[in-house]
Amino acid sequence: MQNEEKTEKFRQLVENKFQIYNSLFMSLPYDKMTNIGMLLPFLYEESKIGYEKGKSPEEIVEEFFAKHTELETEEQKTELLFKIIQYIERQVVLFDSIEDAAFCELHPPSETGTLHQLHERALQEHLVTATHDKMRGFSVRVVFTAHPTQFYPNSVQRILHDLRSAIMKDSVTEIDMLLQQLGKTPFLNREKPTPLDEAMSIIFYLRYVYYDSLGELYRKIKNSFGTQDFKLPHDIFQLGFWPGGDRDGNPFVTAEITQKVAQELHFSILKSYYEHLKNLRRRLSFRGVSEVLEQLSHELYDAIFKNQNITTRHILSRISEAEKILTEQHNGLFHNLLEDYKDRVQIFGTHFATLDVRQDSRIHQQVIDEIIGEKSGLYLKNITTEDKLKWLLETETVLNPDDFSGITKDTLQNISNIRSIQEKNGERGLNRYIISNSDEVKDVLNVFGMFRLCGYSEEEINIDIVPLFETMEGLDAGEKVMKELYELPAYRKHLERRGNAQTIMLGFSDGTKDGGYLKANWEIYETKEQLTRISDENNIKVIFFDGRGGPPARGGGKTHDFYASQGKTIANHKIELTIQGQTITSVFGNKDQAKYNFEQLLTAGIENDVFKNSKKDLTVKERQLIEELADISFKKYSDLKAHPMFVPYLQEMSTLEYYGRTNIGSRPSKRGGTNELKFEDLRAIPFVGSWSQLKQNVPGFFGFGFALNELKNQGRFAEVKSLYKGSDFFKTLVLNSMMSMNKSYFPLTYYMKNNRKFGSFWNILFDEFELSKSMMLELTGFRMLMEEEPLSRKSVKIREKIVLPLLSIQQYALMKIQKDEGNREAYEKLVMRSLFGNINASRNSA
Repeated sequence: MQNEEKTEKFRQLVENKFQIYNSLFMSLPYDKMTNIGMLLPFLYEESKIGYEKGKSPEEIVEEFFAKHTELETEEQKTELLFKIIQYIERQVVLFDSIEDAAFCELHPPSETGTLHQLHERALQEHLVTATHDKMRGFSVRVVFTAHPTQFYPNSVQRILHDLRSAIMKDSVTEIDMLLQQLGKTPFLNREKPTPLDEAMSIIFYLRYVYYDSLGELYRKIKNSFGTQDFKLPHDIFQLGFWPGGDRDGNPFVTAEITQKVAQELHFSILKSYYEHLKNLRRRLSFRGVSEVLEQLSHELYDAIFKNQNITTRHILSRISEAEKILTEQHNGLFHNLLEDYKDRVQIFGTHFATLDVRQDSRIHQQVIDEIIGEKSGLYLKNITTEDKLKWLLETETVLNPDDFSGITKDTLQNISNIRSIQEKNGERGLNRYIISNSDEVKDVLNVFGMFRLCGYSEEEINIDIVPLFETMEGLDAGEKVMKELYELPAYRKHLERRGNAQTIMLGFSDGTKDGGYLKANWEIYETKEQLTRISDENNIKVIFFDGRGGPPARGGGKTHDFYASQGKTIANHKIELTIQGQTITSVFGNKDQAKYNFEQLLTAGIENDVFKNSKKDLTVKERQLIEELADISFKKYSDLKAHPMFVPYLQEMSTLEYYGRTNIGSRPSKRGGTNELKFEDLRAIPFVGSWSQLKQNVPGFFGFGFALNELKNQGRFAEVKSLYKGSDFFKTLVLNSMMSMNKSYFPLTYYMKNNRKFGSFWNILFDEFELSKSMMLELTGFRMLMEEEPLSRKSVKIREKIVLPLLSIQQYALMKIQKDEGNREAYEKLVMRSLFGNINASRNSA
């Protein structure tokens, strides 16, 4: 579809439907929300016109009260603002559902990055065999995390799911009923979710979205690419799972929780098999086959409800038994249905998704120091790191977790429990231990040593130990750390037992927070190149696992373009990335979207190796230019971070401190237990999210425009234009940064430029935004941001219109907090309530 055709289709399928259903929505009798639909357009107009005239949110909201209401007390006004927030939240859900329902028609199979397009191209260029070869050893793993960017409770998620289906059928009666339900359903959790709650929320998607979407997608690839000589590997798509295993900064994730989540994953996949088998038996009702499948049904039931053990191998043996009878006695009737069932068992095993364990290296060091202090006979004051590691790798001591307390006991217990989890869920159920803030060899060896202390012989450590390099220092140290590990005999033997493969995680979110957008992405690119080189030299297959968030400021953005732009200097054995919170709902939230986005990842990885494209490989000159731009932007961003107003601005003028007070996630919003707010303790999500709520999106662009302008001033802008045209990697960075800017709206905070304390700081941000916007438009030749992406641009525009009154309310409340101590509590609640709606409306903005 051409851009004009796409825009018209979006207008018909999304924009027009939203207008129609929104009018229905406006007339519904919500609790205490009558006539809000009539008042809302007035607040929107006051906001739109007011900001263009430079008015403050406080002036705009007060004028709205004066002109359009007869309210007099602060209490009455606050109550109305709460009702407006509730109303807008439901408008956002309606728009989400309409946009999701139109997904398939807006994304035809012929689009770039689809399997259809990959297959057609492979045929035309006589590269089907090369594509088969790549598929044999390639896979995509999407890892679900519990990071708190999803603010819909489960009850609302289910309505969203049903509303989408009703819109696809154009069933006005059903839509009307669901909108009424939505009006009366609370949008807030009464209490903070526990890690188990978070896990169950994502398990809902595993059961009702991914079981079918991955099963159907596997069958689609098998039908397209399968031949007598090529069997599609069952692990080409994999699911990963962090809720209940990720204890980095989350004291509520304990050994007991990890075990419970592993159990829930196990039971959930067995329930999916049990339900699927019910439908299968309706068709396979033939003598012999029916009895075998009935027996399997009883065995699955007993495994679910009587906790009897069942293995993947056993389930497959029953299916094979039924298959044999079906083929020999019943002409293979409905064999395709049985084959599909068998494929799913091989894809999901008895684990559904692989549970990862993650902890911070500094916590591990505390644990090791306590153990050595109590058990080694060594004096900690005089002992060196080398002495600690020597003891750790040579000692025959086996510890009892019950001999310790607190984090040491829990860490050891969790490692001990991995045995029983692997017995129940299979080795695929839990086979990775990720170490945050890795920047030294000891960080990896501490984990290896703890397994030995928990009684595992080296042959029994069926775990990949995964360092996570996430800060600028960590990324710089990556090559040296891995070189030393590869040369260490004990660790090298461990890698041999793990198939000479090493997974390394790279943190985009913290990298961007630490180094700015351009520098972080370039640093990660170079780190991947260095780690590829050192791994190849040591005959190790390196797999990169990217900790990416939803928006560009946290490593997100156009994922297919990012992975398709990696050149031959970066290992491409597998694509692994995190998706989190709201990105799960907005990008992988239903079967059509999930299949499309899994396809996009798979084709990106395959295209990279199979099809030649000079734009993927950087020349020496291009590398030098990106390096220069990255260094200039890093200096500009570092100066901003060092500004004395940087942290105070976020603390006093943004929603930063309110993230930790919302009931949206089990994890605290900052590391460390002190009250003092330090930049290094800030987590990436509230950090990026707070800039997003201000509609400033600073981490997604700051320093980029300055760097481009520096080269322009040197008379070298033609070089940058050549780089943009010649490098897919650089082009992707530019387009993703433009996405961040397109979701910015500085008029919302124009009032800050005259603030005595923060005025000059605000002007630094605004000047860089204006400079970055003009430089990128000049570079790309676009007339507007995101010109080549009409669907995304239209979606953003409508969402921004829906959410503008919400932004006004939030900024109004933040201004009132600084002036009116008497009503502080009510205004703080307004800030937190509007925080939910802003994020949900701006899909992928935090």
